[in-house]
Amino acid sequence: MPDRESMPSAPGPEVSARAAALPQETLGIASGYAFSGPALHLGALLWDGQCLPDAQIRVPLAMLNRHGLVTGATGTGKTKTLQLVAEQLSAQGVPVFLADIKGDLSGIAAPGRPDARVEGRAADVGQRWTATAFPAEYYALGGIGKGIPVRATVTGFGPVLLSKVLRLNRAQEQSLALIFHYADSKGLELVDLKDLRAVVTFLTSQEGRPELRTIGGLPAATAGVILRSLTAFEAQGASGFFGEPEFDTAELLRTAQDGRGVVSVLELSAVQDRPQLFSAFLMWLLADLFHELPEAGDVGKPRLVFFLDEAHLLFDDASEAFLESITQTVRLIRSKGVGVFFVTQTPKDVPADVLAQLGNRVQHALRAFTPDDQKALNATVKTFPKSPYDLEEVLTDLGTGEAVVTVLSEKGAPTPVATTRLRAPESLMGPVGAYERLTDGRGAGRGAVRGAKGPDEMRDAAPERRAEEGPSVAEQVVDSGVSKSPTRSVGTQIGREITRSLFGTARTARRSWGRRRR
Repeated sequence: MPDRESMPSAPGPEVSARAAALPQETLGIASGYAFSGPALHLGALLWDGQCLPDAQIRVPLAMLNRHGLVTGATGTGKTKTLQLVAEQLSAQGVPVFLADIKGDLSGIAAPGRPDARVEGRAADVGQRWTATAFPAEYYALGGIGKGIPVRATVTGFGPVLLSKVLRLNRAQEQSLALIFHYADSKGLELVDLKDLRAVVTFLTSQEGRPELRTIGGLPAATAGVILRSLTAFEAQGASGFFGEPEFDTAELLRTAQDGRGVVSVLELSAVQDRPQLFSAFLMWLLADLFHELPEAGDVGKPRLVFFLDEAHLLFDDASEAFLESITQTVRLIRSKGVGVFFVTQTPKDVPADVLAQLGNRVQHALRAFTPDDQKALNATVKTFPKSPYDLEEVLTDLGTGEAVVTVLSEKGAPTPVATTRLRAPESLMGPVGAYERLTDGRGAGRGAVRGAKGPDEMRDAAPERRAEEGPSVAEQVVDSGVSKSPTRSVGTQIGREITRSLFGTARTARRSWGRRRR
């Protein structure tokens, strides 16, 4: 069973009965974290080199849809912080999504192993540590890995995210958006990259060029760049990431039979050499959730908390339109009951407009070996509220598993800055070998894509369905000899324009081969 201190806490006094034992200077900090409602326990206050277990540092459960930021240098404990928070969210019935870049988070489905370090940490921070496994489901981007494949159709992915993956400039991005607009207006779902290539080829042919003449046309040179980018992208093995069955993001919102939230772990270690791709896919998942979820308003606990690791990859070389879309999505998805935590090395990795929306902060140690490091340290200090700490000194002296914390109180105001020794996760702090839980029945234990029973069936589902449904858009375009507009005839059969969400993603009508989960 989960640590009882991780479960919803009953209303109680604002200050611990043992607060009298605390140093006078820490009373204001401690009282800032003495919430009356359910809260997650992060750790205990550090003051003057001493850990004070009577001063617990917590974050209100109701404030976890207000977004957050976990930062720190490599090796300072960010991954363990994600695991700690994910465990407690699950224990309180909140589903969690984790992007597992290094493969270290798969252990959340197995109970932790007690040792001297864990027992010492628990004693320091006043934690009743119990080895606990949490319900988890494992996914693999494009089927590369041992989890359930996560794919998107090209139509669902949309032109904004695809432009970033293809590294198109602004003018080329606008042309790609025009191509998508044409396909959308004809009611065409572009399932895979072959479909997109066929439509681009058709629209630059003698027969197809008139189709876009009234809305600006598609320059041959720009179409050539897009086609070459698609070719290079496919040469990197990207074809497997696009197609059917398209992943249903409603599967991320599940709870287990015992009421705990399912932790969805997306394995990304096998695609670390394609950072633009996996960062854009993470944003697609978030954008699709935004598109699908109804408004929730203020909630007692989030519907889902979404952790975006290596967040700087989202913003590197991003166009202004892309940054605006991220900012708007993060700002508005809070009202859908979804919290988003960005995980990166320093706050400067996140644009100011996004950073301003991240009220919950866990800052691990920073290093200041170079002038650039010192500049990043100075900038980080300026993002925190005023405090009695010398944060420049504190942030360079923090040990592994220690952090500077400030969160939003139950009233929505920032809490006092608190140097904190964090609790130890109760699940396994390391990878589960070969993701055994896919076959041994622990966790959710089933496929998360409609019409498939498990990873192997889902890998085979798309080509089988393509065979059943007849020629794809690409095949119709190629086989037609462009004697007429084949896309027009197909569009007439479908008879429905595809609409797009804020981020340019689209969710078309679900096919009859499965039931949509709500």
